[in-house]
Amino acid sequence: MKILQKLKISRELARLERKAKENPSPSTYVDLAQVHVNLGSVDETLRVAEEGLALFPNAEELKRVLKFAKKSRMNTRIRELRSRINKSPAPVLYRELASIYLELGDFSAVQGACEECLRRFPEDSGALLVLGQARLKNFYRDLTVSDGLEAVACLEKAFTLDQACIKAARLLAEVFYRVGAIDRSRQYMERLRGMEPDDKELQILWQEVKESENQGNDLENLFREVEARGRFVNGPPGSSPKLRKIASNSAMSGLKKSLMRLADTQGVRKAAYIKGSKALVRGEIKSARDPFLRAVRVISRSAQRTSRRMDIGSFNKGVLDGPFGQILLCSLGDVVASVLAVEGANTEMILSRMQDMVAGALYAGLGRERT
Repeated sequence: MKILQKLKISRELARLERKAKENPSPSTYVDLAQVHVNLGSVDETLRVAEEGLALFPNAEELKRVLKFAKKSRMNTRIRELRSRINKSPAPVLYRELASIYLELGDFSAVQGACEECLRRFPEDSGALLVLGQARLKNFYRDLTVSDGLEAVACLEKAFTLDQACIKAARLLAEVFYRVGAIDRSRQYMERLRGMEPDDKELQILWQEVKESENQGNDLENLFREVEARGRFVNGPPGSSPKLRKIASNSAMSGLKKSLMRLADTQGVRKAAYIKGSKALVRGEIKSARDPFLRAVRVISRSAQRTSRRMDIGSFNKGVLDGPFGQILLCSLGDVVASVLAVEGANTEMILSRMQDMVAGALYAGLGRERT
């Protein structure tokens, strides 16, 4: 690339980066991402698309850019993994390869990679887990009996081979709950509660399992009934009518009071409760377009995405230090509580209050954006 051309592109990048910060819009992020595409910089394209979607989650063109960037990076990684497998096959390489195919939605490739791995390493629980996830994904989409039963078989074998495989146990507990096999779900939930006693999402599922009636013990029959009805016995965890009642006027009133107390805490400058595109804010925030809210959305999405990629569980809380002070984050599902605090504030106490607020208000709805 010629020097003048490099200089021109560098200036265009700087201009678009500045525009995205000062006056963000979907088209600006798309233009910025396109420059990185032209440069062949997949990682930067991905970064820009994800930051743009954190601010504009319904921007279809940004979604297409993100999908393109992900596929480009994944295809590069697939070629690398295949080359390494041909030289020196190992279960961990097969698991990563199958996981990439799963994210791309290529089920036949997932199955091929897992079966190849299991022929060479028949006791590998990781390949069984990924294969079970793929089958389960198909079952939730199509409600096909064979997919559901094969998913259960893979996941149960994975858990038998690795009793510390929390993900397999969680998936089994949930699918059994969804089809009405409550006794089977309860067995896995009792194991999980000992392994993950502080997991809020598991506590929600456990509460619903305890309050549900067992619909039978014949798994094949239960799965067939789901297929015939075209719907599950129980909805996703957290969607039961009893839990939705929490989103009442009194719940919203309690949420606002909690947020006000948080904003009045010593050392706190700004406090926000965000659910999807809606937000409740208190403190030194002038409007719903406050840069603090945009920063919180970008940071929380990035933290959640990184946690998933590293396979270290869900992002729950964290602290970001900077010349501005400290940004404290607490996340559960699509709910985020955040605080901008001055340096030296009691972060442990503030995070504890934020966690209580998020857990207690998880199902409180926001009718419209408030300031």
